[in-house]
Amino acid sequence: MPTEPKIVDRDEIEANLRLHVDRLAGLIGPRTLKKPKTIQATIGYIEGQWTEMGYTNERECYDAFGDEATNLIVERPGTKRSDEIVLLGAHYDTVYSTPGADDNASAVAVMLEVSRLLRQHTGRRTARYVAFACEEPPYFNVDAMGSQHHARESRRRGDNIVGMLCLEMVGYYCLTKGSQAIPPAIPKWLHRFFPQRGNFLAAVGNMPSWKLNWQFRRGFKRGTRQMPLFSICLPEKINEIRLSDNSSFWDQGYPALMLTDTSYLRNPNYHQSTDTPDTLDYPRMTEVTLGVASAMRRLLGVTAMPVSSWECVGNN
Repeated sequence: MPTEPKIVDRDEIEANLRLHVDRLAGLIGPRTLKKPKTIQATIGYIEGQWTEMGYTNERECYDAFGDEATNLIVERPGTKRSDEIVLLGAHYDTVYSTPGADDNASAVAVMLEVSRLLRQHTGRRTARYVAFACEEPPYFNVDAMGSQHHARESRRRGDNIVGMLCLEMVGYYCLTKGSQAIPPAIPKWLHRFFPQRGNFLAAVGNMPSWKLNWQFRRGFKRGTRQMPLFSICLPEKINEIRLSDNSSFWDQGYPALMLTDTSYLRNPNYHQSTDTPDTLDYPRMTEVTLGVASAMRRLLGVTAMPVSSWECVGNN
């Protein structure tokens, strides 16, 4: 008998995204180890959300320049290929001066919603969701960075991470022509191939991650027809593609993508006090959520119907 289509309520997803961002960036505000109470409040909020979804929380604690830092982890084990792991992650910290709505409450919000949408789906591969500590300076790209620690420990254990998706600032969009800048290291003759409007999500990989990027694109497009996706693989000498947690996994030889609104190449509020919840585009974040959930299902090998077959209500 045909399977009944699953109802996906866009209004519910958008409301949840707004709630997550408001709690993290509005209520808690700057989230840094130098303000320990904000970190504990953030950990409590993320773990509380995952507990309500039925996940079992795991903490990965380590030393970060004399302070205790904590990565937060939940997993949904796979079936036939449970040793193969697809990881979706986002950092939850901020620089000291910003409430961090886009950077990076938007990404944590999408990660939480994707994990909620997929909480009852078991794929052939294992789904791992990680909220990373200490992505921002002074921890960036050193051993104390949360994703550096997790990627290093994963390699030491022999974890077979077949794909890592890094959510990095996914909430700011602008339809104005000329609102999208291009990394300075990109040769000018290539600029015509890059979007000029900041209305898209970018999926950026290094050259060895081309296959993951191709698979992600196919899955994302099945989940949403309303969100433009610009996918590209570039050499790591273009520094902008290494500016988030994806680079930690590249350093350990894992395929990884950065999923981003392109940060300061578009968002004028980057690392400013003006990075507030009211500057984000929640309907587009909803489409990002549906696209990433669909891509995760493809990568995990979930055999049930794709997200595009779900009945969607709201925001139509």
